[in-house]
Amino acid sequence: MAAGKVDIFDTTLRDGEQVPGCKLNTKEKLELALQLEALGVDIIEAGFPISSPGDFESVEQISKAVKNATVCGLTRAVQKDIEVAAQSLRYAVRPRIHTGIGTSDLHIKSKFNSTREEILQRAIQCVKWARNFTDDVEFYAEDAGRTDNEYLAKVIEAVIKAGASVVNIPDTTGYCLPYQYGEKIAYLVNNVPNIDKAVISCHCHNDLGLATANSIAGVIAGARQIECTINGLGERAGNTSLEEVVMIIKQHKHLGLYTNILTEQLNPLSRKVSDTMRMPVQPNKAIVGSNAFSHSSGIHQDGFLKNAQTYEIITPEEVGADSSKIVLTARSGRSALAYRFQNLGFQFNRNDVDVLYNEFLKVADSKKEVEDADLSSIAKKYQSNVALA
Repeated sequence: MAAGKVDIFDTTLRDGEQVPGCKLNTKEKLELALQLEALGVDIIEAGFPISSPGDFESVEQISKAVKNATVCGLTRAVQKDIEVAAQSLRYAVRPRIHTGIGTSDLHIKSKFNSTREEILQRAIQCVKWARNFTDDVEFYAEDAGRTDNEYLAKVIEAVIKAGASVVNIPDTTGYCLPYQYGEKIAYLVNNVPNIDKAVISCHCHNDLGLATANSIAGVIAGARQIECTINGLGERAGNTSLEEVVMIIKQHKHLGLYTNILTEQLNPLSRKVSDTMRMPVQPNKAIVGSNAFSHSSGIHQDGFLKNAQTYEIITPEEVGADSSKIVLTARSGRSALAYRFQNLGFQFNRNDVDVLYNEFLKVADSKKEVEDADLSSIAKKYQSNVALA
């Protein structure tokens, strides 16, 4: 893999589907998987095969259909889980088993009633089991965000030695600050002797709204895979948003990083996922929200109309969005009003706009947004009054 290439591991069909009400059937999963492959996703986590017969079937069908992307199945550090995952992936051109266990002291004591040494041995064992079926094994150290770095490094060194080709460092609870997560990745880069034998992966949750920032901090520190979902869907407050990390990497070329994502497909796929999972996208969502390219403040509108780059660092076309919108509210200015009148076919000079602006404000103060029908009514009334004068 090229030094600057960041693999995009999409888990919309697994972690994203864990959102209450977002359950997908096999047909829906298969359709989305093919669109994710067309988007340029490197790894598709198709499901958790042992969790249900339906999920097993979904992973199996996706394995048959996907030809370019790696298809991944999730397991616990349990031999039966791994065997079932391997069975579901048997048709995949590029199969990956994603297995692991919690490594924080909280998980070790409260969840497993175990010890660090026992967990270390279970981590090694699950990777060895998975390697019986595929050379592509990813190990996740659940709750790595709250795991002691020295112990985490010990676990990561051991699982790489056991055959893991990817090591996933999840901030499972979205606890870390970006500098803390970046330092954790850097610690592994500098303190795991065989780290060059594996790809470090970021899997960050959004409980404190830091999933995207943490993932970017991770790749700056040396990780080369980001685990994410379309629209940031996922458990609790969600996962890292695919569209956000991809566009950050694309915008900040000085980082020397890149992905294979075809960004023009981001908005269409966002809408497809939203419709299929019946989960609306918040209007102010970065990149794919309905307001991402809307301008309503007079100061912003004036600058945008003079040069779009004054207030847009990404063009709508770049991410497959509809064209930028000038939204008229009581905060809008004369430039935006003249622009919208012109789009409706009305030609007014500056003096006309000054008079029309006062009429516009009367309407704008009475409703949230002034529509084309309102503008046409204002313009025609003005034209009639001028003709009678």
